[in-house]
This record gives sequence, C-alpha cells and structure tokens, in this order.
Amino acid sequence: YRKNVQQLLQNLIRKFATVSQYEEVLAKIDATSTDRLTVLKTKPQSIQTDIITVCNDPYMLAQQLTHIELERLSYIGPEEFIQAFVQKDPLDNDKSCYRDGKKTRNLEAYVEWFNRLSYLVATEICMPVKKKHRARVIEYFTDVARECFNIGNFNSLMAIISGMNLSPVSRLRKTWAKVKTAKFDILEHQMDPSSNFYNYRTALRGAAQRSLTAHSNREKIVIPFFSLLIKDIYFLNEGCANRLPNGHVNFEKFWELAKQVSEFMTWKQVECPFERDRKILQYLLTVPVFSDDALYLASYESESPENHIEKDRWKTLRFVSEV
Repeated sequence: YRKNVQQLLQNLIRKFATVSQYEEVLAKIDATSTDRLTVLKTKPQSIQTDIITVCNDPYMLAQQLTHIELERLSYIGPEEFIQAFVQKDPLDNDKSCYRDGKKTRNLEAYVEWFNRLSYLVATEICMPVKKKHRARVIEYFTDVARECFNIGNFNSLMAIISGMNLSPVSRLRKTWAKVKTAKFDILEHQMDPSSNFYNYRTALRGAAQRSLTAHSNREKIVIPFFSLLIKDIYFLNEGCANRLPNGHVNFEKFWELAKQVSEFMTWKQVECPFERDRKILQYLLTVPVFSDDALYLASYESESPENHIEKDRWKTLRFVSEV
C-alpha cells in the first residue's frame, strides 16, 4: 500500500506541476495580447498582417484551432465542474464543501478562449479597408467553420459564427452583398439556438456515435460547444432536487450529471492527429484583437454610419481615439 500511495503522490505532483506551467503560459498569452485600438488604421494596409497571410488554407486553420481546443480541454478536470456548481454539500444544505473555493481557472480560461476567437474573427473582418478584402475574409472564415464542423470541432465553429454575427460585422451590408452566403447560411442553421439547439444536439450525437466506432484519432474528435455544455450541467444541477419527495436520494439526477461529465472526460482525452504549425498557433493565441469600441470604429470607417445613433457613436469613438 505504501508503494501505491507513493506512486499516487508522484502522479499528483506531476499533474499539479503541469497545470501550474499551463496557467503560467495562459498568463503570458494574456499579457502579450493587448488592445489594437491605438494602432487602428495607423499602419499602411500593405504591411498589416492578417490571418489569410499567415494561413491561406481554411482546412489547415481548422486543424490548428482543433489543436488549441483539445489542449485546453485536456486541462479541465471533472472536479472543476463540481467546484464551479456545487458550493454546498449536495445532500445537506447546511454543510459547506470546498470551503477554500475553486483554485484552478482552466474552465474559465477555456470560455475566454471562445470569446477571443469570436473577437479575432470580427477583428480580421473589420480590419481591411477594401470591401472585396472584407468579403474574402468572411468567405475564408465560412470555409474554416465548415471544416471545423466536419472535424467535430463544434466549439470553434460556434465561436466563428458568433464573431461573424457581432453587430460591427453584421452591419457591413455592402460587404455582405459581395459574399456568397449559401455555405454560411447552412452552418448558421446547424447551430441555430431555436428548440434548445436541436440541430446542434443532433449533429453532436452523430459525432459522438462516430467517435464510439472510430478506428483513428481523427474520427474520435468531439469538441462540444462548451458554453452550452456548462449551461446544461448547471441547470441539471440547479433545476433538479437532490432528494425525492419521499426523502430518498435522486439517483437519476446524479446519474445524468455523471453521464455528461464522463462523456466529456472521454472526449477530452483524444490526442490531436494533426501536425502542429507553431507560426499559426502563435498568431491565433497572441495576435491583439479589437475591443468592442475598436470594432465599431473600424466598422464605421469601413462603411459609414446609416442612422443618427450610429453617427453619434462614431463621433464619440473618434473623439476618444484621438484623445
């Protein structure tokens, strides 16, 4: 038993060291990424680096996004879900558990990655001065999103669609008029939130079934839309009583919670089969992205405001950027 305990302790120490290093890397990435508002339109367009210059192959970009997703998923343990949602003893409302609170932030960092990718997409679309270039970027990200869907990377897919639906992007009517939107419309339909994301859940079940019978890591990839997964677990935990009216433990609730977390644990253990491209990964993780205000300013400078509200906001943003 002493030997087994020593082995367990060594494994734990290695795990904690790895997580600590990972969180240090996250901190460095956050420090590197700063708001681009101060350099908005100040550099000549010809020397501005963009995503298509770094990677002109949508399939390759989808693969590198999958690398990031699987790496970040791998650091999220089941205890983080428990610590995030169960602040009290699940069977005794008077007894508090996890008194010291949640120490790791891998779960939050993963949600932040989703937001970053959405704003990166919007930044890349709003940055170009010429309309045809903006349209090209929209079609490029549509192809990336489609490849993510084919791979089973639903989190990146939804982040890309979210970025393309942000107001500073969606208001660019002249740009969208130049875009062939048929492929984008299909993807949007797949991730339609109506009927509790029915279409997405159907696609996820299909990917999960494929993963069960897969013969390669490529076919095993299932990366769920993470914010919805968290929401499902949260509402299952909050919406169902821990005990039945007769006082018995509600095993059905805990079984369903365990099932969802166990399924996630299986998905996160898949090794990414694609070759890493350090240059593309570096760009995706560290290139500065616009804030909300910077996005609107870039959008208004690309296509002029259409009403009094937009005109007033544009004047305010220009004044702030000049100060």
